[in-house]
Amino acid sequence: MNEVLIQARDLCVSYRNGRERIDVLRGLSLELRRGEAVAIIGPSGSGKSTLLNLLNGLLQPDSGSLRVLDRDAAGLAENDWARLRRTRIATLFQDGNLVPTLTVERNIAFRAGLAGLQQHSGQALLERLDIADIARRYPDQVSGGQRQRAALACAFIMEPEIILADEPTGSLDQATARRVTPLFFDAIRERALGALIVTHNTELARRCDRVLELRRGALEPWDSALSS
Repeated sequence: MNEVLIQARDLCVSYRNGRERIDVLRGLSLELRRGEAVAIIGPSGSGKSTLLNLLNGLLQPDSGSLRVLDRDAAGLAENDWARLRRTRIATLFQDGNLVPTLTVERNIAFRAGLAGLQQHSGQALLERLDIADIARRYPDQVSGGQRQRAALACAFIMEPEIILADEPTGSLDQATARRVTPLFFDAIRERALGALIVTHNTELARRCDRVLELRRGALEPWDSALSS
């Protein structure tokens, strides 16, 4: 089993604003291994969302190479990427990205079904994340923090190999974040997942195995002394 889940080399992405060319990523390189949590920090507009979109196949680079789950991303068709997002790559969005017409428990069952799982531990996840009492409510009937915990349950129910998380504790109050964060990292270790976490939360970032800062379109080791 290949321990390297994501390997990016010299990725470049740009777009045009009229006659002006805007370089977002400039030769970005990254490696993510099983059981590893890597935090990506950086100011708004630095390209963090662009990077996540590259890694889950929603965007193609202008140049550079990318291997995901031991496959060359350049050779993956859209239906290949869609299959990976259903079964092996879980993306956690800031808004939760739940299906509004399904209850919380049915959202979880739906995600398990997409992953091809007939039996799943949805109830156990609800209880572990302390949201069993909202299982039969719809997303618009619960708080932002509860939605985010439901989204975590949807991600883990897939039994993915990679989690791409955009501010996974951003909607949680401080007390809830402190309860949920250890569960998040325990699941990464227990299931030997690879997690790439985009965050502004330095406390969350410090819990990761590595912290990288996205600056001038490339990733550099984060110097926490300069941010304290």
